[in-house]
Amino acid sequence: MIGMLGNAFLIALREIRRNLTRAFLTVLGVVIGVSAVITMVTLGEGTTEAVKAQISNLGSNLLMLRPGAGFGPRSGGAGVPLFTEDDVEALRDQVPGIAAIAPVRNTMMSTIYLQEARNTSITGSTIDFFSINKWSIESGRFFDERDLLNASAVCVIGTTVRKELFGGQDPIGEKIRIGKASIEVIGVLKSKGQAGMGDQDDTIVLPLTTLQRRLGGRTSSRDISQISISAEDGTDSDFLIGEITSLMRQRRNLQANQDNNFFVFDTRQIAETLSSSTRTMTALLSAVAGVSLLVGGIGIMNIMLVSVTERTREIGIRLAIGGTAREVLLQFLVEAVTLSCVGGVMGILLAYGLCTVLSSVIQVPFTFNFQINLLAFVFSAVVGVVFGFAPARRAARLDPIEALRHE
Repeated sequence: MIGMLGNAFLIALREIRRNLTRAFLTVLGVVIGVSAVITMVTLGEGTTEAVKAQISNLGSNLLMLRPGAGFGPRSGGAGVPLFTEDDVEALRDQVPGIAAIAPVRNTMMSTIYLQEARNTSITGSTIDFFSINKWSIESGRFFDERDLLNASAVCVIGTTVRKELFGGQDPIGEKIRIGKASIEVIGVLKSKGQAGMGDQDDTIVLPLTTLQRRLGGRTSSRDISQISISAEDGTDSDFLIGEITSLMRQRRNLQANQDNNFFVFDTRQIAETLSSSTRTMTALLSAVAGVSLLVGGIGIMNIMLVSVTERTREIGIRLAIGGTAREVLLQFLVEAVTLSCVGGVMGILLAYGLCTVLSSVIQVPFTFNFQINLLAFVFSAVVGVVFGFAPARRAARLDPIEALRHE
């Protein structure tokens, strides 16, 4: 049996070499189908990983408590109360599962250094802000408890701010004007790049007390626009959100029939939702791309039917000298499978090249997935079996005498 398969394979290769152009056009559908499926799945997985990395880059098990009914600059609406530092202390003391918590006050202000000026996002917070949001220092230092206590005129800047204001100059120790105050740069944050909410590096972070006393003034205790919370590892997000919601409803005097005038943004849930959506879209696109495999299979069936017609006399001679119908069936089936497998290999090579180029263009990680490549190759072989069986059976059922008479 093995010898018969080997001989059939050699004959199949000879037939392919004899009609290279026709063979290439025949397997083109399989090539496109296999490469499209692999490319869609690989880039989909890369996109999923990129989404997870971006969400994780926002912070460690991060929850964001914000006023209003949704995330975004217009979600708050007029009259929605902000938070207080007492709210932060209550959450820290009364809600289990919180690893770290930081009050955040955000604003946009004009920043000036020598002749350079631009509007920049200004964040006032505490020391825990950096660990919660996974910020690390590139040069200089973070501000400390003494800076918070004294409302020191110091700040830490992102790499975009450093580039726009200082160019290639070392900013550590230099002073920039933020609003009406002169603030010393004591540190530069490591770059985190773009995220769904924009350039994370276009930021200046300073002690909350500095922003309250030196820049924005403080007319009310409700001046905290966001509370950033890092959950302890293993803490159930739904439970923690429920505890936060219950406490905040109580502190904001909301009745049972009143809707929340705040919301909790959970990065882990967002990551799971986006990843699920990406996987669903990838599956749909892969299914559409897989149609090309069926088209390729039809092409293989058509060309094998033509081959049976062209080689009718050859088949008749083979049957007349003692060849069996099983051998003829096997021969044409092997030829169909060989064609589809050649197309599968070409499709895998094409997909590898496409993934290498496209992953760098759309900036997602490219990981060679052996399983999906093997699955695509096996499926291409199955296509050869399914669509090659009918022509092979037709060849095996030829009458030797009628076949010999064929011109």
